[in-house]
Amino acid sequence: MRWHEWTRFPILYDHIDAESCLSEQHIPHRRIMPTAQESLMSKKRPLPTPLQALAVLTVFLSMACSFTVFLDLPVLLALFFGWFVIMTLGLKLGYRYRELEEAAAFGVFEGMPALLILFAVGAMTGSWIAGGIVPGIIYYGLATIAPSLFLPTALLICSITALCTGTSWGAAGTAGIAMMGIGDGLGIPPALTAGAVLSGVYFGDKLSPLSDSVLLASSMSDVEIRAHIQGMLPISLMAYIITLVLFTITSLSYSGQHDLAHINEIMMLLKQRFDISLLCFVPPGVILILLALRQPAFPVITFGGLLGITWAVLLQGNTPIESLHSIWAVPYVDSDHSFISNLLSRGGMESIMTSVAMIIFGLGFGSLLVKVGVVQLLAGKLESYITNESRLTNCTLLTAFLGNLLGSAMYVSLILTPKLMVKTYDQQKADRRLLSRNTEFGGTLTSGMVPWSDNGTYMTGVLGVATLSYLPFMWLSWISIILAVGVSWTRTRAGKTTTFTKDGRSQHAQSNPLLARDQTL
Repeated sequence: MRWHEWTRFPILYDHIDAESCLSEQHIPHRRIMPTAQESLMSKKRPLPTPLQALAVLTVFLSMACSFTVFLDLPVLLALFFGWFVIMTLGLKLGYRYRELEEAAAFGVFEGMPALLILFAVGAMTGSWIAGGIVPGIIYYGLATIAPSLFLPTALLICSITALCTGTSWGAAGTAGIAMMGIGDGLGIPPALTAGAVLSGVYFGDKLSPLSDSVLLASSMSDVEIRAHIQGMLPISLMAYIITLVLFTITSLSYSGQHDLAHINEIMMLLKQRFDISLLCFVPPGVILILLALRQPAFPVITFGGLLGITWAVLLQGNTPIESLHSIWAVPYVDSDHSFISNLLSRGGMESIMTSVAMIIFGLGFGSLLVKVGVVQLLAGKLESYITNESRLTNCTLLTAFLGNLLGSAMYVSLILTPKLMVKTYDQQKADRRLLSRNTEFGGTLTSGMVPWSDNGTYMTGVLGVATLSYLPFMWLSWISIILAVGVSWTRTRAGKTTTFTKDGRSQHAQSNPLLARDQTL
């Protein structure tokens, strides 16, 4: 059984007919706890009124804004207290507290595979730093930089790093930090450099088979990973080329002093602390090959961490205990160069604990919104509007963005959006690749735009640039979304739509026959 089939638990859907839910073959009956079944079979509750839904969302957004902007408190506290705001509405609608608690718990359970992958990515990042893999990638990347073309080079390096590691956070925390320091030395505005970094890391993240966002968007949409990536390629590549041209033109306008001393110093320090060789590219290559062979992501990424330990022992001369410890936390690098200290003292499972807490609270909050019917209420308001592929795309992108805005986590957006929109897509007989693509564009590419979201908080902390400062320069995200809207509008004007029947979906997971039939998505 694939992990996403576990996400069909009916505990969150009291507004759906219980008997028909239990008759669906894809629901693993034996895995539903008795309390969940009791919750499902209980009487249906009314949906909240629009005023009630607006009230709870306003309270949450007010908390999120005030905590992050005025009180300097972590947004995860707003998410935590948001649980009780939604639970209060649920109790008023007639739910029992135990039902609401179970809904939140099952929401967290739904994201457990992604959390496991996040732990594996943290472990791999730590061991790859200790093994000289990440420093080697940065070293060779710096060696190729032409000062007058710094911004497009930063875009390319961050794209390749994210594509190889499958994580926008890891790429931003390694190559992204290096690019910020280099850009500062070259006199490039930090917000502009951050825009190039984020454009690169999100491009690589959403096209990497290693990425947990790719896994979530494809699995929740019932689309095979390879087909999901192929479905995003046309628009993604077009947006990337446009973004590359824009950053190239912008970079040429900054003549600056172009002092290479900063770059040479970083390369020299990396060379002194690590045995740099082309062998640093072997582990990323092995991982990409294994994933291309459709091996499961969690053990493959964990194996990548083991390769990092091996590289640390054999190539860097670390002891086995030191190398193994890098999976949990990378020891602080004491260097006279603070940039190097910050760059190489990152990674490990310990470094992602705050993100894990954020995701847990976000998943629980999002599931409670589904449980009490707020999400269904919003969906119902959209159903009469969605009559063609263009409107379907627009609503999906908006829904995914609202998942980041209200759920404060990319994972909430990528999980809730397919759940909310899949019925409408099937009614319109729309291709599930369209659903997974729009979910990825609206969820992943906007995740860093919300100041109190997990991605917004992380990127601001790592890059040292406020979210609203780098927001105008996230050109790849803006262009990708504009192109997605434009392509769907053009197809609708031409009277085109991509049909995808239920039988086609099951065949699609095996042979992807529709990819040869329609490549315009």
